[in-house]
Amino acid sequence: MFTKVLIANRGAIAVRLLRSFKKLGVQAVAVYHEQDRNSLHVQLADEAWSLGDTSAADTYLNSDKLLQIARESGAEAIHPGYGFLSENADFVSACEKAGLVFIGPTREQILDFGLKHQARAIAEKAEVPLLPGSGLLPDLKAALQEADRIGYPVMLKSTAGGGGIGMEVCRSAAVLKKAFDRVRRLSSNNFSDGSIFLEKFVESARHIEVQVFGDGQGQALALGERDCSSQRRNQKVVEECPAPGLTEQQRQQLHHTAERLLAAVHYRNAGTVEFIYDANSGDFYFLEVNTRLQVEHGVTEEVFGVDLVEWMLRLAAGEDLQLDQRRQELQPRGHAIQVRLYAEDPWRNFQPSPGLLSEVVFPEQDGLRIDTWIEKGLEIPSLFDPLLAKVIQKGEDRDQALSLLLQALN
Repeated sequence: MFTKVLIANRGAIAVRLLRSFKKLGVQAVAVYHEQDRNSLHVQLADEAWSLGDTSAADTYLNSDKLLQIARESGAEAIHPGYGFLSENADFVSACEKAGLVFIGPTREQILDFGLKHQARAIAEKAEVPLLPGSGLLPDLKAALQEADRIGYPVMLKSTAGGGGIGMEVCRSAAVLKKAFDRVRRLSSNNFSDGSIFLEKFVESARHIEVQVFGDGQGQALALGERDCSSQRRNQKVVEECPAPGLTEQQRQQLHHTAERLLAAVHYRNAGTVEFIYDANSGDFYFLEVNTRLQVEHGVTEEVFGVDLVEWMLRLAAGEDLQLDQRRQELQPRGHAIQVRLYAEDPWRNFQPSPGLLSEVVFPEQDGLRIDTWIEKGLEIPSLFDPLLAKVIQKGEDRDQALSLLLQALN
């Protein structure tokens, strides 16, 4: 096992990683923007290094600064958490060049699944069900022709990025004409890649994802599925495990399909295969692969009784996780639901709402897990994601989990 690992992140995920580090006796090196100086992850780490007080690009996204701190602190590996540099292939290369272990998938796997149209091609080769779609669209004329072939409604999508950005439903040629340049421009501005494509839009869709862990040697293990259909602006806000309303046959098909896809590329470490599930037909289709730990990983941990961060550390340190044996041993128990708590103003269209937290009190009850980075007296900065906490409630079944969750939220 590693002696010392740098956490290249902030907020709730940095505190979450620290919990597993402490359990394994791994020393944690925290980094922080000056506005995060008083955050919990800085207080709880074994040592903390300032990244300065400028932009996110020059702090948490500055790979040169992070690598320099890793060298000077004596860290052997870097855990990226989620967001920031977690799916940056160049950062993986830079880590490896500096003699540091990147705790996550390989550079090639991040590149392979980083562009959605390319991920579709890999999924097709692995015989994973796909929605009708197009290749990259050179111009509006090609988009209109492809939309006629696929059939409206269609989803116009950016091939790069995530977070619900660069997606627009088009129910007619007139809407597609208006949306084409807008989505391409949005994609270019946010992801430095204006490439877009079309995919058939499913009206009665649910968003279901499968948590997978790969050993990098061709073995992949699915740890159940999560329903992430409750979204705002195409971004998840409520997630639960297991997904309700599926037959056992449907669950097994989803799990085996996800395992087959990631085993085919010898996937390494934690990853998630996302699917669109048609509630009317019961069919499911490949959506994308997230090559990192998910925000909602906690509901899977609660139901399966595992520590995914520990698994990530052990695999990256060269341990054999014996996934075949774990497949026989792991059994889901109960139901878990997560909601995200944000510093946002619902009366101003959910704009971020930074400021001083004058009081912070979380409830305590059976089966309740709070993943957070905040406490009384903390100033919430305006520079970063406004996520304050993840409220995770486990129950014996879905009804109990919902009842206890509402009690905690109240």
